[in-house]
Amino acid sequence: MLLRPNIEPARQQQPMVLMYHSVAPDLQDPYRVTVSPRRFEQQMRWLDQRGLRGVSMSELLRAQRRKCDAGLVGLTFDDGYEDFIRHALPVLQRHGFGATVFVIAGRLGGVNTWDRLGPRKQLMTASQVRTVAAAGIEIGSHGLRHVSLNQTTDLALSREQRLSRQILQDITGSAISGFCYPYGHHSRRVVKGVQEAGYDYACATDASGLTGRYAMPRVYVGDSDGGARLRAKWLRHRLTSANARTVGTRESGLRRTA
Repeated sequence: MLLRPNIEPARQQQPMVLMYHSVAPDLQDPYRVTVSPRRFEQQMRWLDQRGLRGVSMSELLRAQRRKCDAGLVGLTFDDGYEDFIRHALPVLQRHGFGATVFVIAGRLGGVNTWDRLGPRKQLMTASQVRTVAAAGIEIGSHGLRHVSLNQTTDLALSREQRLSRQILQDITGSAISGFCYPYGHHSRRVVKGVQEAGYDYACATDASGLTGRYAMPRVYVGDSDGGARLRAKWLRHRLTSANARTVGTRESGLRRTA
């Protein structure tokens, strides 16, 4: 029997954004950043069957501004692995979904050397980034080198945020609107740098005191996430979003009467 969650077309203060990395048939992955192609297809079908549509971050935020984001789910892919082209893109196209891929501008054509235990995964080349962009997938920046930005100097931070954006704009011929913090690490200084670099939004991992348009939390999705776990994550997000909306309303009321 197919269990369906009660998903009403309601707007939420914090939109749901799913966080992926690699979609590949790797048997061993100590960092749990890989989802098998079969599981990924199941996950996209789960969304589709419930009237949910995967979209890029820019599309999601535009819809949110117009108050018509009900039923939309942000799909993001960190690091820019070339397996996105082979295993994820065809599935997205079959379902009519969009997505955002956050590319490491200084490691194009390289491998994920920051994951010491492997497995080694090939990153997209500049040509492949253009191919993905031409297919209608949003390209965002994941910095230059995949380093924790909290530990960088001001000069290095500026290069990670500004130069990476310029490189990707030159490759795609389009404006780069989004940034994604490597490891999810961010601080007030790092968030300010993203804003000053001209980005329209930025993605983090977990919620924090900086949560907002420039530190949007996301929901991790792994290979063990079948329908039941996706349902639980969806409902938990709905509850968290509703609580945040209630708190925000109450705090707004306190400010107005102060």
